[in-house]
Amino acid sequence: MRITELLKKESIELGVKVSDKEEAVDRLVSLMDAGGRLKDTAGYKEGILAREALGSTAIGEGIAIPHAKVEAVKEPGLAAMVVPEGVDYDAFDGSLANLLFMIAAPAEGADVHLEALSRLSTLLMNPGFKEGLMGAADKDEFLRIIDEAETERFGAPEGEAAKDAKADAEAGAASGYRVLAVTACPTGIAHTYMAAENLENTGKKLGIALKAETDGSGGAQNVLTREEIAAADAIIIAADKNVEMARFDGKPVIMVPVADGIHKAEELIKRAVDGTVPVYHHTGAAGGESVSEGNDSIGRTIYKHLMNGVSHMLPFVIGGGILIALAFLFDDYSINPANFGKNTPLAAYLKTVGEQAFGMMLPILAGFIAMSIADRPGLAVGLVAGLIAKMGSTFANPAGGDVNAGFLGALFAGFVGGYIVVGLRKLFSKLPKSLEGIKPVLLYPVIGIFLAAVVTTFINPYMGMINDGLTHFLNGMGGTSRIVLGMVLGGMMSIDMGGPFNKAAYVFGTAQLAEGNFEVMAAVMAGGMVPPIAIALCTTFFKRKFTEKERQSGIVNYIMGLSFITEGAIPFAAQDPLRVIPSCIIGSAIAGGLSMAFGCTLRAPHGGIFVLPTIGNPLMYLAAVVVGAAAGCVILGMLKKNAAQ
Repeated sequence: MRITELLKKESIELGVKVSDKEEAVDRLVSLMDAGGRLKDTAGYKEGILAREALGSTAIGEGIAIPHAKVEAVKEPGLAAMVVPEGVDYDAFDGSLANLLFMIAAPAEGADVHLEALSRLSTLLMNPGFKEGLMGAADKDEFLRIIDEAETERFGAPEGEAAKDAKADAEAGAASGYRVLAVTACPTGIAHTYMAAENLENTGKKLGIALKAETDGSGGAQNVLTREEIAAADAIIIAADKNVEMARFDGKPVIMVPVADGIHKAEELIKRAVDGTVPVYHHTGAAGGESVSEGNDSIGRTIYKHLMNGVSHMLPFVIGGGILIALAFLFDDYSINPANFGKNTPLAAYLKTVGEQAFGMMLPILAGFIAMSIADRPGLAVGLVAGLIAKMGSTFANPAGGDVNAGFLGALFAGFVGGYIVVGLRKLFSKLPKSLEGIKPVLLYPVIGIFLAAVVTTFINPYMGMINDGLTHFLNGMGGTSRIVLGMVLGGMMSIDMGGPFNKAAYVFGTAQLAEGNFEVMAAVMAGGMVPPIAIALCTTFFKRKFTEKERQSGIVNYIMGLSFITEGAIPFAAQDPLRVIPSCIIGSAIAGGLSMAFGCTLRAPHGGIFVLPTIGNPLMYLAAVVVGAAAGCVILGMLKKNAAQ
């Protein structure tokens, strides 16, 4: 679908003047409604604001692309607005947004909004395209500029232009590409396509033929062929997530973040052709080896594999945990205290479904750790090894039940499974090529699962002893010790607000949740809620310490904190880390310690007001969060200087 098919004249407005982001959103929503794309204007605006709450859709350099995929949309569409004086849209580079496109897509159906978004991101990297739209005299010229740019870049839908475009592509392939690139970002939307476009444009400017593959949200596009890879001088991987690397074995490869593809394209291309790029050798890992200057340390590599497992595990933990918590909420304890959680039909159903989902967390953790290490062949091996750890199998009792390997056992099983498959790949690399097809369907799963199961079974008793010892230690802690533990875990949630320390505290809380230590999770969640709430309070009661823009952003942090989105505090921490971070750490530590002191419990691995009914001793839990946030607010207010307005 072409951009001009989604953009009606009624949904375009030029020469607009708006005072702030909220007014800009309202104006764009009205334009979208004028194009007849919406069933429910209020519902669509709610979807736009929900997306903005996750992070601004301003992509920098004066451009913003707000978007939402919700049931309030009748049919996919675009709205566009030119703001000559600019509007503050919370861009990461601090620029005012002059050109805004809003995208609407229905909840059901193809992801047309992602396709349109990728095309817009690509076109907006072209020199002069934005300036042309900014200078359009009327709506017709605005649409014509888009249509011509889209045709030039992507080809006409049919006719001679399409044939010419195809012929140009074939000619380019025939002549061969000196440099190839793969671009990818975690969301697979704007940055993926912007990096690819900038690399290709810079290659043309330097006279170096370059082709870029985009690993976007809709799958890989412009895929590199085996012939092109063989003929290329070097490969540039500009990606913030793992890409398929085995095909580049033996080729010079540069690996950099996707942002470098946008901002350092010329430097990367010149390096690629100067003959000094190291040769890449595939080891069997999903992401392969890093061959750039930024080689990951062993600790960083382990952390990335662990986070891959944790990120895939979280939906099972959160979904299952909250359903289990709701089962207790809807049950009647007086019917049968021994069967609490399954006394009523609704509670029994919720708890059964929740237990099944929650019970999958350990195999999923192990499976995706192994997959991160060894790519797809590692998934089955890791899943089974994680299941063996969950069962607590031993050689004396293969059916399990004697030991509790738990979270630590599954963690170990994931790494064991992944590295066993890596070893098998190296071992089987010497087999004849005629046997290549049986490796993934026979050799890796059969031998890998068996070996991983044997190692996991052997280690289960030792992991069980560690796990039981930790559980007994926590259960045997006195009041003061438990408060200190709560303060440490709560404070860790604020050290890097979503980084390794934050994740370590959360993973520890999740592991203890699986062991029945519900107080630990409550302390972790309390600590995670404090930073954004503390900052919001500070912007409210210490107004002179903040600029007008910061005070407006601070209001959003009330919602962030109540929704357990610790990352809402990051923009403030980035601007003034020496004052903001210590204030938040102290506030979070106080909240975590008070939660422990009050004996608050939480059976769901999530925080915020959404799980308040599932919290044990909820009033004191709220008190802990409020006191911690207030402490953080007061400390930050004392440390910060008055802002220059």
